[in-house]
Amino acid sequence: MTERSGIPGEGLAKGLAVTLRTMTRRSTTQQYPDVAPELPPRSRGVIALLEENCTVCMLCARECPDWCIYIDSHKEEVTVPGAARPRQRNVLDRFDIDFSLCMYCGICVEVCPFDALYWSPEFEYAEYDIKDLLHDKDHLGEWMGTVPPPPAHDRNGEPAKEETSAARKATAPARPTAVRPERGPAAGGGTNP
Repeated sequence: MTERSGIPGEGLAKGLAVTLRTMTRRSTTQQYPDVAPELPPRSRGVIALLEENCTVCMLCARECPDWCIYIDSHKEEVTVPGAARPRQRNVLDRFDIDFSLCMYCGICVEVCPFDALYWSPEFEYAEYDIKDLLHDKDHLGEWMGTVPPPPAHDRNGEPAKEETSAARKATAPARPTAVRPERGPAAGGGTNP
């Protein structure tokens, strides 16, 4: 048997001391419904959709581990002046996200090559019925107004590829255009007698 060391009731005294210390401090209760909480920047609330940028590439739906993104589209022909034939483009008919299945991993936002999906800090979208957590493209588009602007670039970091190529083009000297000689009998382009 092991022998206990210490004073009897020492644990009780330590517990009461913690309780007394806590009772003397001011409480830091946030009055949530009346006062909006201060969220950290770039917090993840809900996924917002910028419909104009969506090309219906289906990457977000394919990469989603929960399969909670539903997309439907159709093709339209676009006539381009001067083109030999009309081109086709995808038109988004349906873009729904089922937030009752979503685990907010952010994979869909990361894989979108055209920046159509963004994180919005909006978090107050609870519903009484689980079926109402399926949000369509119009509802997702409304949340674009709450998306914060992207953070500024780090001055000490590496510049983006687009910035370096634009700077290189701006500082490059203009190339002289080569003038081609006219081809004709005097220039040696005619027939020999």
